[in-house]
Amino acid sequence: MNPLLIVVLVAAAVCAFCWIASLVTKDTSWVDRLWSVVPVVYVWIFAAASGLSDPRLVVMGVLATLWGARLTFNFARKGGYTGMEDYRWAILRERMSPAQFQAFNLLFIVLYQNALLVLITLPALTALESSRPFGPLDVALAVLFLAALVGETVADEQQWRFHRWKAAEVAAGREPSPRFLQTGLWSCSRHPNFFFEQAQWWLFFLIGAVAAGTVLVWTVVGAALLTVLFIGSTMFTESITRGKYPEYAEYQSRVSPIVPWFPRRHAVAVPEG
Repeated sequence: MNPLLIVVLVAAAVCAFCWIASLVTKDTSWVDRLWSVVPVVYVWIFAAASGLSDPRLVVMGVLATLWGARLTFNFARKGGYTGMEDYRWAILRERMSPAQFQAFNLLFIVLYQNALLVLITLPALTALESSRPFGPLDVALAVLFLAALVGETVADEQQWRFHRWKAAEVAAGREPSPRFLQTGLWSCSRHPNFFFEQAQWWLFFLIGAVAAGTVLVWTVVGAALLTVLFIGSTMFTESITRGKYPEYAEYQSRVSPIVPWFPRRHAVAVPEG
């Protein structure tokens, strides 16, 4: 069977599950729980179609697996698999009528996001259809992918430690200062984890482009739409944060939103603990 058709059928089943589960449980975060899993499955479907004999596709499968394992671990330790819904969906639910939110749930949360998870893996289809040999440029891109993976791991670990410190301060009856993370990678980007996440999928696209022999490949749409999604998510998330913490506006004024860059002033240090 055509591997692309298999991927589409699996994605359709995932969509049906996410939508039905969201209606039954009244929890719209099912796509979030599968976000780090289904792209790995899709990439390995393409790799398997080559009989696992194509070095480029095997490398792409390994990279996708490492990406998925890291993201799954980080999502799990934050309680993502314990039935906790993304706080942003709860806020949107309050701003919309029930009918509007259910339309948003089906069209955006379920269908659009699951389609995006297929699209970001399609450079593997490009690689499958190519006869170009695996070479040094593939290796260089794979190394950069791993570097971005390390960068995202560091950013998430800094955020995890900060929130544990913050929770301990609140539990002790003290007001945390600062109230949001501003040090480490977060002193040169307000969302370094977003930057490295997008970088990995752009590098994944470039591996497919190497296979095609050109960057003018239609499968760029996955990485491009992922970037659009992250821009929208960043704007929405920051509007919520700014409403909770007025001092966040000052942080915005001196620190780059996504791409790491030199801050305009030194960030406030986070107390050890």
